[in-house]
Amino acid sequence: MTAELTIDKLAADHTATLDQALETIRSRAYWSPHAEHPKAYADDGQAAFEALRDRRFELDQPGTDGWTGSEVSPYGPRLGIEYPHADPDVLLPAMRAAIPAWRAAGPRHRALVCLEILRRINARTPELAHAVMHTSGQAFMMAFQAGGPHAQDRGLEAVAYAYAAQAEVERTAEWTKPQSKREPLELTKEFTAAPRGIALLIGCNTFPTWNGYPGLFASLATGNPVLVKPHPRAVLPLALTVRIAREVLGEAGFSPDLVALAAERDGEGIAKSLAVRPEIRVIDYTGSTAFGDWLEANARQAQVYTEKAGVNTVIIDSTDDYRGMLGNLAFSLSLYSGQMCTTPQNLLIPRDGIATDAGHKSYDEVVADLATAVDKLLGDDARAHALLGAIVNPGVRERLEAAPRLGEVALAARSLTHPDFPDATVRTPAIIKLDGAKPDAEAAYFAECFGPVSFAVAVDSTASAVELLRRTVREKGALTVGAHTTSAEVADLVEDACLDELAQLSLNLTGGVYVNQTAAFSDYHGTGGNPAANAALCDGAYVAGRFRPVEVRRPA
Repeated sequence: MTAELTIDKLAADHTATLDQALETIRSRAYWSPHAEHPKAYADDGQAAFEALRDRRFELDQPGTDGWTGSEVSPYGPRLGIEYPHADPDVLLPAMRAAIPAWRAAGPRHRALVCLEILRRINARTPELAHAVMHTSGQAFMMAFQAGGPHAQDRGLEAVAYAYAAQAEVERTAEWTKPQSKREPLELTKEFTAAPRGIALLIGCNTFPTWNGYPGLFASLATGNPVLVKPHPRAVLPLALTVRIAREVLGEAGFSPDLVALAAERDGEGIAKSLAVRPEIRVIDYTGSTAFGDWLEANARQAQVYTEKAGVNTVIIDSTDDYRGMLGNLAFSLSLYSGQMCTTPQNLLIPRDGIATDAGHKSYDEVVADLATAVDKLLGDDARAHALLGAIVNPGVRERLEAAPRLGEVALAARSLTHPDFPDATVRTPAIIKLDGAKPDAEAAYFAECFGPVSFAVAVDSTASAVELLRRTVREKGALTVGAHTTSAEVADLVEDACLDELAQLSLNLTGGVYVNQTAAFSDYHGTGGNPAANAALCDGAYVAGRFRPVEVRRPA
């Protein structure tokens, strides 16, 4: 196979980017090579997206035994796209056959190929934005940014971590041991970062690229082929990604079968059967706790990385910027209709109220003022649609509709009609007041309620809030924790709780940074230390288990 993308060309195009990524994971400063504003791109992607609809999505991968696809946009329209359905008994051997040449390429060559894949993905960001919007229900600008450049940043971050980890292993050593009066023992030792085998990426419905790219690129950069199994309601963004990756791999002289798609038929549930196949040696999964736990317990032949559910908590003790705090929380609760794994669910507020720069505020006043802040934020329909997007699936809508039965309604959800997509289900957030001392209330706030529902939980004191936070993270997990306080002592208590229970903490956010947002290269997403996730995006542990050091030694 002749390589159009030679190593010299790849190095000329991408060495500077790789070097900067390696420097940034060390400095943890802000940096992104991917423009996040639509005006930076040549077109709006609408025509390219429409051209994909109502036809077959050709991939020319081995083992295609039929066609499948039933995606319906959360905004209403059917996509009408059919994807190749693969016979794993044919596809997986082809993927395994691609490993030796990819392994032999070495970490740097693999990293540069991955960067070329990311460059081409980035060039098609507008098209991917429409694909993410119409499979996840995200509003367009969020789909553009989170599904495009922010996801690409996470993929690049994974490549940098993977390259750095392998660089610690890949080397040759001349080993000499003196033997007193005898000749020394001399060996030549060669160390290789050897891939585990085929990686299975099980995609999610809400953030198919943002949650998918870290695992995809971490596995590919460490030498593993990647079988991409998208969520059946969000196939298109990852199918486009697979197509681009296959094109680049072929042009670089490698087998395109290093990346392949596993679309499933309605009700087929192939994730379980694929996950326990002996060829699958790495698994990346984002989704429900139940299936994540099943993978961890049953896919014993594989290194399993899971991001599951958690109960994210914010402690409200005091603030010197009451208005800023309310605005920041209102935005956090509203963004993407609360359908983020990082959205706050439980707001723990002392029942005697809090001290603020606007005077003492009772529990009832804090909750009422927060409800007013959400209403004000979403009072303009155009702005509301830009923030809320659409409800992604019936389960979210059902939880929202059931929420008023759980406690006193402080803010009722409203239905909005989207001006461009009248069939979309659009809802504003609901806030439910609960007394944390009542056992029946605990049954509500101690379970994850994914979607635009939050619980304002009255607690006896800030100290009791911290203890409840500890128990919540320990037993249910959390991807994010927030706290508002003017007390250094309280800040230390919350920080100690998060260090003990291994949860990421944001303190006193009142401006344009929100608890449910994380930045690639700087912020860790999850810790891997509580039940919400067994891995962090990204750290050394996230990539190191995808390869193993293999040594070959011979006489010098």
